[in-house]
Amino acid sequence: MEDYQWVAETEDVPPGTLKAVRPGGTNLLLVNVDGDIYAVSNYCTHSKCFLHKGKLDGTVVTCPCHFAQFDVTTGEALAPPAKIPLPTYPVKVDGAEILVAV
Repeated sequence: MEDYQWVAETEDVPPGTLKAVRPGGTNLLLVNVDGDIYAVSNYCTHSKCFLHKGKLDGTVVTCPCHFAQFDVTTGEALAPPAKIPLPTYPVKVDGAEILVAV
């Protein structure tokens, strides 16, 4: 059974934005894609750069260090130098609360 933890309010992550959160010491990136909230690791799998400092274009986040790209809905690595997908985390939205299973 997954243990969901509160990480943010929906107003903290407007559509088209990224937000870094750290539930229980785990660095996560919350992403709002057209009203749907996703949670992935906030670390690029290529160089451990913080993705919350990158750019979001639709469902694709670009790492600010070496421009690796990932699909935030699946974690899939889309562009080199990253080859390893991002870990993804289950998300529930309960009213205005965003909960993530870490």
